[in-house]
Amino acid sequence: MNEIEKLKEEIEKIKERNRRVEKDKTWETSLTRRIAIATSTYILIAIFLIIIGVEKPFLAAIIPAAAYLISTASLEFLRRWWLKSKQ
Repeated sequence: MNEIEKLKEEIEKIKERNRRVEKDKTWETSLTRRIAIATSTYILIAIFLIIIGVEKPFLAAIIPAAAYLISTASLEFLRRWWLKSKQ
């Protein structure tokens, strides 16, 4: 294999890695992921609250799930602001 073929192969590997990174990045910022985390948070907190005997555990479990959703919404705004300030 000559040098140009090696370089082409390396470039293709880099492009494939970049495609994987972009997919991961898309997942990390997706609404589907946020809703899945909020839902699992709600379920786990509700179970915990039932176990420890809290009154109205299903209502109380909404608070941490909602807080997570609010924080992810506000973090996107903060992330953009932070990136702008670093340029």
